[in-house]
Amino acid sequence: MDYKEILDKIKPEMDRVVDFLDRELAKVRISGASIPLIEDILVDCFGQKLSLKQLAAISLPEPRLIVIQPWDSSYIESIQRAIEKASLGASPIVDQKIIRISLPPLSEEYRQNLVKIISEKKENARQTIRHWREEGWKEIQDKFKTGELSEDNKYKGKDKLQELVDDYNQKIEEKADKKRKEIEI
Repeated sequence: MDYKEILDKIKPEMDRVVDFLDRELAKVRISGASIPLIEDILVDCFGQKLSLKQLAAISLPEPRLIVIQPWDSSYIESIQRAIEKASLGASPIVDQKIIRISLPPLSEEYRQNLVKIISEKKENARQTIRHWREEGWKEIQDKFKTGELSEDNKYKGKDKLQELVDDYNQKIEEKADKKRKEIEI
């Protein structure tokens, strides 16, 4: 076995971490409305927890307006309660068979709070990457102990593993910086 096989096994896991961070950052509200901001809000409906996207059509008719049209009007009250609990900084308004959420402009205090949230999400992603680095290094050491890897390959593997971690940490940093800049606009 070669250290490259171990790295090839870890790389998809690190890709998943970056993809997850992308999805989480999409949920962070910047100046305008976005569907990812609310689509995964869990709604208590008939004794089950369902995501909003399973219960309604979501549209953005204006830059700061979200319109939710439930598939069944009996969902309206449950959806309204779930949105209020999600604390988006705006209250849902029921208008016959639809729910409207008009998002106000971001205050400076809210922007600072969003920057903290982004930093937390970034740090969580970095911790997960560290976890995968530890897993990879442990496997490399185990293969060395059993004689499947030479000492040279052990240290080459360690160096390549660190390069991989550095690449992914850079990707995470770039995504977080991009989102922070969107908030500052």
